[in-house]
Amino acid sequence: MELKTAGKKFSAVRNACKLCAPLGASVVFCGIKEAVPFLHGSQGCATYIRRYLISHFREPVDIASSSFSEESAIFGGKENLKSGLLNVYSQYKPRLIGVATTCLAETIGDDVGLFLNELKAERRLPEEVRIVNVSTPSFKGTHMQGFYATVKGVVAELCRSGAAKNRTINLFPSFLSCADIRHLKEIFRDFGVQCAVLPDYSDTLDGVSWEKYHKIPQGGISVEEIESMPGSAGSIEFSSTLSAEESAGRLLFERFAVPCFNTAIPVGIRQTDAFLGMVAKISGRPVPEKYSLERGRLVDAYVDGHKYVFGRKAAVYGEEDMVAALAAFLKEIGINPVLCVTGGSSGRFREALAAALGGDTAGVTLKEDADFMDMEDELEDLKPDLLIGSSKGYQASRKFGIPLVRVFFPVHDRLGGPRMLHIGYRGTQRLFDEIVNVLLSKKQEDSITGYTYL
Repeated sequence: MELKTAGKKFSAVRNACKLCAPLGASVVFCGIKEAVPFLHGSQGCATYIRRYLISHFREPVDIASSSFSEESAIFGGKENLKSGLLNVYSQYKPRLIGVATTCLAETIGDDVGLFLNELKAERRLPEEVRIVNVSTPSFKGTHMQGFYATVKGVVAELCRSGAAKNRTINLFPSFLSCADIRHLKEIFRDFGVQCAVLPDYSDTLDGVSWEKYHKIPQGGISVEEIESMPGSAGSIEFSSTLSAEESAGRLLFERFAVPCFNTAIPVGIRQTDAFLGMVAKISGRPVPEKYSLERGRLVDAYVDGHKYVFGRKAAVYGEEDMVAALAAFLKEIGINPVLCVTGGSSGRFREALAAALGGDTAGVTLKEDADFMDMEDELEDLKPDLLIGSSKGYQASRKFGIPLVRVFFPVHDRLGGPRMLHIGYRGTQRLFDEIVNVLLSKKQEDSITGYTYL
């Protein structure tokens, strides 16, 4: 089917540059110890999200569902929700069940909070089982809005006054790879500082080979660690586009006076410098020499590869914070981010991108609330030298013959998505090397001579 708008034809079924809000919620719940994600809505939503996450992480992912029937869709899903939660407890014995709503439940107006209060009053679940309920309708939010809403919802539900004062630093790291989260925890260990990472799916979604199946994968931040967050020394939150109303760190500050520091995702030298500086400031400890050496090697690599990247053009696409962070990194190495595309519509992307580029957005085409057909329309005119984003951009890469550097989520057509390191000096080094090598490979393949020295 084709529709026509502003004199231009386009397909009614388009390839969105975003994912659904309950998917983001499910990832957060997968990062909590002994937790089970539960979607209130149709079984198809849970199946789709499980399939999508498994394809990227290559790990078993269980997501429960209240499994709406036609009757539930008309008269409400209260009984489905209650029986579903009781079944989950019976089968998994979780410490926490994370309930996220789907479009169907939101459309019919199910009062999930009321249903959960009724279930609690009925005393059919043990009191120690915590339930966190988050509203995540995809018709007014992307996977990142679902992710951030769930992080804040977990903090709002589990954090109470009276937590003992401690020197822990809370970290809200956005939707990074498992390797990124492991590296962040390594950084804090090297500082000699305790860190509470929410969410922490570094082991639950990238685990070891099992001899025996675990219904709930081992790993994740514990409920007790989350409950202790109000007594921590401070919070660090990765985001350039998060509003105060959406921020878990801001919530901790407003309720418990925990200092909150906000920074971009630390890709590149400048953004990593800012992040490490924050850790040093909160902890009162100097940046370990190990990272000074990593920074020095990265600077040296920039010098070595400068002639291959300077003046090249790139198109970056994906979620807003990731695109802004990558655009800043590209400018740092001399590549012009001529096209920045996001499916998000926070209203803060333009400002975040301008800040990432030091106010210099001349020559940058920005597309918000966009899909991949919108991106393809721009690629035809801008003719960038490479694309940077998820596997979802492969069709555009193939169509226009532009090499693709796969980053973040989802990576469905290559192995190792959860083990891709993007952040810090070390992750930046890996990303810089890959970008240079992709450009060299393209030059080599296009050469008639086939040079072996470049």
